[in-house]
Amino acid sequence: MSANPILAQSVRGNWVENRHRGAVCVSDSEGRIQASVGDVTAEIFPRSAIKSMQALAIFRSAANAKFAMSDEAIALACASHNGELVHTELAASVLANIKLDEHALECGAHPPIDPAARKALFARGGKPSALHNACSGKHAGMLSVAQAMGVDTKGYSAREHDVQKAVRACVQEVLDYELTDSRCGIDGCSIPTWAAPMNVFAKGFARMATGKGLSQETAAAARVIFDAATSHPFLIGGTGSFDTEAMAAFGGRLMLKFGADGLYCGALRDSGIGFALKCDDGSVPAATAMVAALLMEIAEPTAEQARLLETRMKQDQINWAGHHVGYLEATEAARIRL
Repeated sequence: MSANPILAQSVRGNWVENRHRGAVCVSDSEGRIQASVGDVTAEIFPRSAIKSMQALAIFRSAANAKFAMSDEAIALACASHNGELVHTELAASVLANIKLDEHALECGAHPPIDPAARKALFARGGKPSALHNACSGKHAGMLSVAQAMGVDTKGYSAREHDVQKAVRACVQEVLDYELTDSRCGIDGCSIPTWAAPMNVFAKGFARMATGKGLSQETAAAARVIFDAATSHPFLIGGTGSFDTEAMAAFGGRLMLKFGADGLYCGALRDSGIGFALKCDDGSVPAATAMVAALLMEIAEPTAEQARLLETRMKQDQINWAGHHVGYLEATEAARIRL
């Protein structure tokens, strides 16, 4: 099998220092590939890129109705947030609404990703909690599923727990693909992550965007989830997040979500197409350059949207002394056209 093409590269001074290979797939809701580069049949772990699919379990269990969950709570369930105050306070309120607190979260604790939030936390003598975890919103949503189902919340992150069985069933419906135990791992936040071909995830996002191929109930839930995420983009990431900046710039047209180790998945809702992208070496900055180049070609950006994409297609590299030492850029191979 030939190697995937080089879709991004970093240049230091006048020399290419790193080359980042990857693959990209753009699909419609029936699985017809509209554009691609690299091996798009390779099976990948989607990681956090499919939180919007996992959030369908909130609706399947009727937790959204039982607990009168707000659009903001639904958006946070799709987030990999920076741990800024708006994120942690919302996660805490979601938990309080279901009669739980941060001690029920099984995602683990880490400092806020946002530097200002991290500095402020330590300045007041605080310690990182599970609320600061980038996945606390998703976990709060999963706990709401457990409460709505009337099952034990302890161990909700385990593969064989009823919550994860419900999440798996929802993702399988959207992908129209069976997720098997032979290709399963544990994500950074402790829930299962299931591998499937990249083109299947692209198709799944097209199905989420259009509702085509889904049950009436799932299609309606997908629309609510995408509406919530695109209407509250700051909750999805936060300050400096490309997910946040891109969805804010494109309004309700674009659903976008990164995943750990160089992944992006999303959909252009008005075009009815989904996409999936994987940087082979796991670099998120390189994957961001790649997805920005993709959107430049397939999203028909306005001049203002194009300016945003250009800042991520070519990212300046500054050293600790403030000197410009190079840049990371998408290659022409990343600019695939429909």
